[in-house]
This record gives sequence, C-alpha cells and structure tokens, in this order.
Amino acid sequence: MSEFTPAGSSSAKLIYPPGFRARRGLNWGFVGLLYTSFYMCRYNLSLANSAISAEFGFSKGDMGKIISTSLLAYAVGQVVNGFICDKIGGKRSMLVGAAGTVIMNILFGAASFWGLLWMFVVIRGIDGYLQAYGAPGMIKINAAWFAPRERGRFAGIFGFMINLGRIGIFNLGPALLAGFVFLGMWKVPPLHWRWLFWIPSGICALVAVGMALTVKETPEEAGFHDTHAAEPIAASGAAGLAATDILLKMLRHPTIWIVALAYACTGAVRQSLDQWWPPYLNDVWKINYHTIWNFHVLGWTWSKNAIAVIGFLMPVVASAGSLISGYVSDVIFRGRRAPVAAGIYFLETAVILLATLAHSAHAGVFFIILISFTANSTHSLLGTAAAMDIGGRKHSGFASGIIDSFQYIGGSLGGYFLGKLLDVNWDYYFYFMAPFGVIGGILMLVIMGKIKPKEEPAVSAPPGEPASK
Repeated sequence: MSEFTPAGSSSAKLIYPPGFRARRGLNWGFVGLLYTSFYMCRYNLSLANSAISAEFGFSKGDMGKIISTSLLAYAVGQVVNGFICDKIGGKRSMLVGAAGTVIMNILFGAASFWGLLWMFVVIRGIDGYLQAYGAPGMIKINAAWFAPRERGRFAGIFGFMINLGRIGIFNLGPALLAGFVFLGMWKVPPLHWRWLFWIPSGICALVAVGMALTVKETPEEAGFHDTHAAEPIAASGAAGLAATDILLKMLRHPTIWIVALAYACTGAVRQSLDQWWPPYLNDVWKINYHTIWNFHVLGWTWSKNAIAVIGFLMPVVASAGSLISGYVSDVIFRGRRAPVAAGIYFLETAVILLATLAHSAHAGVFFIILISFTANSTHSLLGTAAAMDIGGRKHSGFASGIIDSFQYIGGSLGGYFLGKLLDVNWDYYFYFMAPFGVIGGILMLVIMGKIKPKEEPAVSAPPGEPASK
C-alpha cells in the first residue's frame, strides 16, 4: 500500500451492531485518559526546566542532555516495544508503561535531594523507554476498534487526549510552583519542583487501575463479532509468519520510511517547542509562573497565571489542528493523509519564519501557539492514522513503533543540540525549527497520489441482530 491510504474510502456509511459505539466510547475513554496521564508525567520536565537549572547550576546544554536521553530512549522503546506490543497486546503494554512511568517520576523527584546530573539523565532515560509502551499499546487497541475510514478522525481524538494531558500539567504545574487555595479553604504554599513529578505519577496510577478494570483489547472480547468485515484480523496477509519475516516485511515497506522521515521533522519542531517554550518565555519575555495576567470582559475581571493560560491555549489550538486535519483527510481527501500533511508542513514553515520577527511578548506567545497548531496536526495525522493504515489491525503496534521512533530521534535534536545553541543566544530558537517544515512537506509530496483507495464495504451487524449506524 502506498501513500498510506486505508483499505477503503467509499461514501457508504459504516453500520455497527447495537451497543458497539457506546462500548467503544467507554473503551477509548479509559485508554485515552491513561495516555493523557502519560503526558502529564512527560511534560512536567519542561515546566521544571528553569527551576532545576537554577537550583543546581545546570546549563541549557546540561538540561538538553536530560531531554535528549529521554527522547532517544523513547525512540528505541518505540521500535522494541511496538514489536513486543503486537505479541502481548495493547492493554498489557499500556499497563507496563504506566507502572514504569509512575516509578520513574517518583524517583526523578527524589533525585532532587542529590542534584546529580547523571542521575537525572539515567532516570529520565529509563522513563522515556518505559513510556514508549504507551503509544503502540494505545494504537493497537484502537486499530481493532476503529475501521480504516474512521482513523483520521480517531487521530484527531487522539491528539485531543494528548493535549488534555498538556492542559492538565500546564495548569496543575504553575499552581504547585506558585501556590494556590484548595477548594477555597486551604492555602497551599509554593511547592518545590519535585512535586511536579510526584503528583502526576499518582494521577497516572489511579487512571491505570480504572483502565485495567474497564478496557477490552478487541471488540470480540467485549462480545461484538464480525464488526470489521472490511479488515479481518489477518487482513495484512501476515498471519502465521515468523517474527523475523514480519520484521522484514515491515522494514521493506517503502512508505513506512518516507512517513518516518517526515515524522522525524515533526518531532524536531514539536519537541523543540514543547521542551523549551517555558524557558523561552521566561528568558526572552520575562513570563513565568509568577506572572499574572488580568482579563477584562463585559465588566468582569479575571486574574490568571500567565503560564497556565498559555498552557491551556496551546493544547486547545493543537487539539483543533488534530481534529481538523483528521477530518479533512478522511472526508475531503477520502483517507489520503499526504496532501493534508504536506500543506500543514509548508504552513508551519511560514509561521516559524514569521515568529523570528516577533518584537513583543504577545507576538511571541501568538506564534508559539500557532506552531503548536501545525506541529500537533502532523503528529496525530502521521503517527496514528498513517500507522494504523500501514500496519492494519495485526501489526499496527510495530508500524506505529517504527514511525513514532523517528519522531523522537528528530525530537532529540531539540534537546542537547538546541540547548547548546540556546546557551549562546535565543535567536537560534526559531531558525533551528524552520528547515524541518520544508523537508517534511517535500517528503509528503513524494508519496502523494500513487494509489487510489480501495472500496470498503459497510460493516454489517451479526445475523439475526438489527443494525445501527
């Protein structure tokens, strides 16, 4: 299959048995919430970045070592764990990842009592590897529950769940660091940055318990049979192949490598933005978790923490990008991901170049929000929809692992190497990102329009049962 189009894109509506959509929604809700909590345990570092650096005298290059080690470990984990995920199942994979990130975040916070750079690097590296069980597991579960023509919109929902985790940590984090009033009665003083790692790990542990008790790996386990007539379990034709044969089959798939290289470009921009935007706003525009913004609307006045406001707006706009790009690729381009991704990459380049002209704090905030829109649009579109299209129900875990690993290989450049540049001057920040948008767009043009989607029959209800849409 080329241009990573799904098995079908006809205009016929999918028909499922009664109760299927509700059960799928419950399943996806807990899977999505667990992955959301993973992100709370991941983006806490960007908020703690400046505080850790100030406390222990770490340079931006030193902090970049922690970031790059975590991202590279995540990249390795995506390939290894994606293959393991196809063997042990998505649910077990996600639970392994949850247990691992809970333990490592607790240890990272505890490491603050010693303040040793190598200890932070090692702990975050192990955490990166263990978190890499999450995405293949989540994608494998949902590849069994979502038909090919639904996957672009699923990718949009996936992007929303990720960004819900970012909203959570970017609102919880500033409150912990600046202090807050709990339930209007108890005043909580400013806490040490280690609590940015301890509290999210507790949230992740609670959600993991709910996921373990609720989620079913496949529709068949939930009592729904013959719901994927368009893509049976052995649709890839690889059922019964040895592990090495499956590995070679996937590695020889040219589309995987083109998408993976483009996804590396997504990662370079996305991680450069997400890991460094709080220090960028603090160092360049003097906006931090102590900064309060006042909003006056229709006679009402609100005072909000500036980082919390930005940390809310970025994920919301990013979620909109994920949903819009997924819907457009499913409906307007009939399952084709490349034309949509190409347009977004080139738009991203233009936005990044305009960001270099920012001469005020408001302009700086405006552009990092727009870059978040573009980077997260291609993130969800290529890393989820395309991975499921290529790997199918049988091998979506491994396909997503290969593709997603490249995102974090590219993203690792935004750790140590970008950190060293930022030690010199923040002027390098946006210029570092711009070339990746151009390269990603060109790669998408290379694979655009090679094969038309095949027809996909409507999914029917089991014999003797009424069908529902």
